[in-house]
Amino acid sequence: MTRQCPSQAPESGFALSGSVLAEAAVVFAVVLSIHAAVWDRYSWCAVALAVQAFYVQYKWDRLLQQGNAVFQFRMSANSGLLPASMVMPLLGLVMKERCQSAGNPYFERFGIVVAATGMAVALFSSVLALGITRPVPTNTCAISGLAGGIIIYIMKHSLSVGEVIEVLEVLLIFVYLNMILLYLLPRCFTPGEALLVLGGISFVLNQLIKRSLTESQGDPVDFFLLVVVVGMVLMGVFFSTLFVFMDSGTWASSIFFHLMTCVLGLGVVLPWLHWLIRRNPLLWLLQFVFYTETRIYLLAYWSLLATMACLVVLYQNTKRSSSESKKHKAPTITRKYFHFIVVATYVPGIIFDRPLLYVAATVCLAVFLFLEYVRYFRIKPLGHTLRSLLSLFLDERDSGPLILTHIYLLLGMSLPIWLIPRPCTQKGSLGGARALVPYAGVLAVGVGDTVASIFGSTMGEIRWPGTKKTFEGTMTSIFAQIISVALILIFDSGVDLNYSYAWILGSISTVSLLEAYTTQIDNLLLPLYLLILLMA
Repeated sequence: MTRQCPSQAPESGFALSGSVLAEAAVVFAVVLSIHAAVWDRYSWCAVALAVQAFYVQYKWDRLLQQGNAVFQFRMSANSGLLPASMVMPLLGLVMKERCQSAGNPYFERFGIVVAATGMAVALFSSVLALGITRPVPTNTCAISGLAGGIIIYIMKHSLSVGEVIEVLEVLLIFVYLNMILLYLLPRCFTPGEALLVLGGISFVLNQLIKRSLTESQGDPVDFFLLVVVVGMVLMGVFFSTLFVFMDSGTWASSIFFHLMTCVLGLGVVLPWLHWLIRRNPLLWLLQFVFYTETRIYLLAYWSLLATMACLVVLYQNTKRSSSESKKHKAPTITRKYFHFIVVATYVPGIIFDRPLLYVAATVCLAVFLFLEYVRYFRIKPLGHTLRSLLSLFLDERDSGPLILTHIYLLLGMSLPIWLIPRPCTQKGSLGGARALVPYAGVLAVGVGDTVASIFGSTMGEIRWPGTKKTFEGTMTSIFAQIISVALILIFDSGVDLNYSYAWILGSISTVSLLEAYTTQIDNLLLPLYLLILLMA
């Protein structure tokens, strides 16, 4: 690709690659499918947002190529602004539609707030890119201004004053998190990944503050998730800021880290959770976990799988120690062992006890984040050991100081469980293709991405234009997911597809094409798009 001098380059001086255009085409197909299913003023806003995000993504890509972005982003991928911008708005739209069908006005309005918040965050990212682009891209600014004006006008006449304030609160939190985390964690995200991850964290933090101030009643497992996520993020920000001024690798710093972790956990997180659920959090958790005999069996089974995963890590590091090459890396098939282990973990949980899986995934997320803090800050006695063990499984997406791929894998599998609007599913509104929503992570990442990677790397010969992905990998991925759906029908009696096979096949094929062309973190992006399509 030729690059012209910025002073002489027209606004279209940087050509869009075929893979970026193909990725955009897949995203537009999803947006138009949701628009056709919902067909209201909010879905028109989503179409307008997609158009302006496509144009602004081109500007973000040019900033990254020129090295003129404000922060240091991950360089092995494009900006990914379009696919990331559409996740929250589309998720809010399908959530609104489902809760409207179920006759739940509270969560219907909640879905509208989710969609409006996603659009606000995406528009802010667009304004940021356009504001630092030189020369000013007048055509793109005009398109973004028109799309933003339409969205703001419709939302102004659709949201109450309280809902507008809630959207602005999330946007304010998002701005501050962007400034703090993108400065502290260079090269960990693309602009799209930052929008998706930090936008989600901002929304969760605002929800927790809102529910804490209003003393609202709710399911304790929801409060548990909110408090754990916010507590772990605040813990990471606190220690990242603190260790800028002191060496984190000494014994004194390590002891201080463990003491402050106990103080934050026992002095902030547990009291906060106690305030929300109105009972002792530890006693509630013990009673919840051991409530039935099935849960005890599931916990024992999951413990066995966790032990197997640890043994795989130790075995691969033993092979590296005996290898003559110091740059020995685990092969693709070995890394996908963990995908198979995660599938074996989640499928029984979805079938037999989803609330337990909900809580267990939350605990696992907290453990993963804590261990990553220990590794990143070199906290004794495990910091250096974890650095050595996990370095074997790094890939090109772990270019920053954090190792996030395993955390993204956990999130991709868990988000379909966490994001199901349970109050809107009591009347059977999750029939047909929607019955597969809890399995979105299992299908997209656990089966589809794994099979595509293994078969594509071992037997693939025909490559998709502009990518390293192969046609054979994508086709085997679709075929494997169809077989998985058939197995789910056999083993999960609660799934009734009601002859919605064409929509399921189309959804799986669309997400598989997205996997072939996207350069973003597929462990996080693919389950969300499959969830949106299945819930539509």
